[in-house]
Amino acid sequence: MDTRRGAAGRVACVLAGLLLASSTGCGGPGPGAGVGQPAAPVTAPAATIPAAPTTAATAAAGKAAKTTVPPPGQSTAARTALKMLSTLPVKGRAPKTGYSRDQFGEAWADVDRNGCATRNDMLRRDLTAAVLKPGTRGCVVLSGTLSDPYTGSSIAFVRGAATSTAVQIDHVVALSDAWQKGAHRLAPARRVAFANDPLNLLAVDGPANMQKSDGDAATWLPPNRAFRCTYVARQIAVKAKYALWVTPAERDAMARVLGNCPATPPGPGSRPTATKPAAAPAAAAVPLPPAAATPAPAAADPAGAYYANCAAVRAAGAAPIRRGQPGYSSRLDRDGDGVGCE
Repeated sequence: MDTRRGAAGRVACVLAGLLLASSTGCGGPGPGAGVGQPAAPVTAPAATIPAAPTTAATAAAGKAAKTTVPPPGQSTAARTALKMLSTLPVKGRAPKTGYSRDQFGEAWADVDRNGCATRNDMLRRDLTAAVLKPGTRGCVVLSGTLSDPYTGSSIAFVRGAATSTAVQIDHVVALSDAWQKGAHRLAPARRVAFANDPLNLLAVDGPANMQKSDGDAATWLPPNRAFRCTYVARQIAVKAKYALWVTPAERDAMARVLGNCPATPPGPGSRPTATKPAAAPAAAAVPLPPAAATPAPAAADPAGAYYANCAAVRAAGAAPIRRGQPGYSSRLDRDGDGVGCE
């Protein structure tokens, strides 16, 4: 490992610890609530991931990196995330050739040898009031409540063939995305560690996870805006820890999210709250054209958050669609100018 990669790994390790409120070891999966240790006979409340870090916007491209100085009072996690974003390599996607789930090992392997599969480790960590199945050494979660960070809603989890998918374990940095941005170069054992690392795993709303698919920050962000800062910072920590890169569009999307983080953000699972608009500046810029008519929500995707694509926007007669209108998503706005499906 060269000096530069070693330094990046140390910074990622610090950010990972701040996000998980525990030491991760940074060599693979680290302890969370009920992770990295024998399963407890009874379940304690799930550990809460700290509130989203705040940062100023940053952008880095090739040899010329451009960093905005963070405002006073920013947290250590915010400053670390900002520093880490400016050091991530920026490249295009590599081909998806050769990718399969098997490239990352057995799904939900017991990599920490605590007797429980990774999925159950994450359910025990992230659910509250969890009920465990007798005779499974405290591993199998039968039911519990998830405060979903992606939607801000509360979900009752019940284990069963028709109900378990209501709560899914998401790879914050999707496996396919990682494969196209450097994971194809990792040793097989390192990819297994990546796929089972608690830093890269979250119990979330099933439909939201399906909507995300293998998207990166340029194509998908949690509908719960209060969680976006933590989400992006966590992706940065994961990519730095495993020496992965970002695309230019992904980097710019991360910078925009971090640049809009509130001074004291809400915790995970919080619903966005209305804020009082700032006073208009004395010398206002040229105003934007009037917003188009609000599109019918029926054309939005199944989660009720975004249009599936520009074809759906046009079919609803809502093109072009502007930032702030129902159904708008950054994936519809490839040039990031606030107007999609132009």
